Amino acid sequence: MAWWYLLVAGVLEVVWAYTMKQSQGFTRLLPSVITGVTMVASFGLLSLAMRTLPLGTAYTIWTGIGAVGAFVVGITVLGEQVSALRVLAAVLIVSGLVLMKLSATE
Repeated sequence: MAWWYLLVAGVLEVVWAYTMKQSQGFTRLLPSVITGVTMVASFGLLSLAMRTLPLGTAYTIWTGIGAVGAFVVGITVLGEQVSALRVLAAVLIVSGLVLMKLSATE
């Protein structure tokens, strides 16, 4: 169950990163509220996952899902720049996540 908590926590991290961008510095109410709610939910689920998963594994995977997810949302939704180096960086992050998962004892 901890891995599911961690996966959902990572997806919520992507949501709050996106809505934080949409809040325009917390000047827009709805995106600001969504940011706060999803941030708290993401941290809460991360803490549940950390009950059984090692700190390094849980935190690395949570931030990795958030980083790669925000990268993908930036490109697909916000029209941000795509370059070979940025894609390579995302591939390296995902490779690290896979290795971290494979090395986990839980």
